[in-house]
Amino acid sequence: MDARDKIRSIFEKTRTIAVYGMSRDTAKAAHWVPEYLAGKDYAIIPVNPAADTILGRKSYPDLKSVPGRIDVVQVFRRSGEALEPVKEAVARKKERGDVSVVWLQQGIRNEEARRLAEENGILFVQDRCMYHEHRMLNPEDG
Repeated sequence: MDARDKIRSIFEKTRTIAVYGMSRDTAKAAHWVPEYLAGKDYAIIPVNPAADTILGRKSYPDLKSVPGRIDVVQVFRRSGEALEPVKEAVARKKERGDVSVVWLQQGIRNEEARRLAEENGILFVQDRCMYHEHRMLNPEDG
């Protein structure tokens, strides 16, 4: 499966996205990218220990605290900080079996995180923007 097919499959087969590092600041991509995805009928779960709610949704301090199902963990952290959310995603997959994708936003790369995710059967995308990828696959949404 090439990268484009992999990304298409992620958007088609997943509905619930936990946004690790989601921001309350509407000017930041860590806010408006998940807001866009929420408008496309994806269930967005903010993960930010410094916020009680974002976009009117309860925010959780970590992935372990999220009570419902998670399909995708979208990461908005610096590259050097990207390993921790992947460790949490792997632990959650082992405990609950629900995380199938980890997606590091555009500009975020971490090879150790990639290896860990892939070794544990989690699809891994890095250095790509979910907003831009969704728009490229769905140009009629523009």
